[in-house]
Amino acid sequence: MGSNELEEKIYKIAAGIRRRVLEHTIKNNGGYLSQACSSAEIFSALYLSILNIERLKKPIAPGKFKGVPSNDNPNSTTGAEFNGKKSKVYDRFILSPAQYALVQYAALIEVGRMTENGLDDFNKDGSSVEMIGAEHSPGMEVTTGSLGQGISQAAGIAMARKLKKETGRVVLFLSDGECQSGQFWEAVQAMAFHKLDNMIAYVDVNGYQCDGKMTTVMNLEPFDKRLEAFGARVFRVDGHNVAALVALSTLKPDGRPTFILCDTDPARGIDVIKDRYPKFHYVRFTNEQEKEKYKQQYEALIKA
Repeated sequence: MGSNELEEKIYKIAAGIRRRVLEHTIKNNGGYLSQACSSAEIFSALYLSILNIERLKKPIAPGKFKGVPSNDNPNSTTGAEFNGKKSKVYDRFILSPAQYALVQYAALIEVGRMTENGLDDFNKDGSSVEMIGAEHSPGMEVTTGSLGQGISQAAGIAMARKLKKETGRVVLFLSDGECQSGQFWEAVQAMAFHKLDNMIAYVDVNGYQCDGKMTTVMNLEPFDKRLEAFGARVFRVDGHNVAALVALSTLKPDGRPTFILCDTDPARGIDVIKDRYPKFHYVRFTNEQEKEKYKQQYEALIKA
């Protein structure tokens, strides 16, 4: 597949992710919709180009929740199977902001890794397809807990892979809101100190968190300069520019963890969500008139 053809496919899958998450949000009277708007190209590029993972023979149907991992529960499973088998040469993908789980599921369906009906048991008792993803949820292999903890777990996995001389990377997806936490900065400092250059992190910098604009809650800017001061290698790109996202994934290691700051739009492709400014974090319809606006937006996307 040529580069132009691949880019077109990535954009097409990104559009599918947005449509699917919007459809799900309408059917369920709520959902993490702005996250799909801002990160669709990132997830699409991850699964179609960036991640070096096993190609599955067919989509996987999500199973039931089999309990948390413990010595007394040998039947517990993780959602890592949706990313293929583990190997010392394959990448490991860690989704840090678990509220992006719906976007992750939509991406897995769109790229053919999860069955088309994989969202049927979304957020139901006994299901692994949780609204806030955990280690057993499709595409996830660890529970990232409160915001800011995913990067620490990813760093631990990356260090273990270094010690075992595995060649596969740890690819991490982050949201900018969780980067406000102190644990995030402790992790970056440790990653730089231990020269974890087998780590690459894509950060969805959409400029908003649950309480509103990042710059008014706790400003991280200049985000790139701060990361560099902690010893990271940093690039800043348009997070909807597929060519830029893919190109940076092939950089050779240079002794530093790599961060790709992806500046994105939380209303990309779904303009109706702009009416919620500045609280984009979660869509919950308050009346039928409001829901109707989103239905009309969905119909427009279907026809596009």
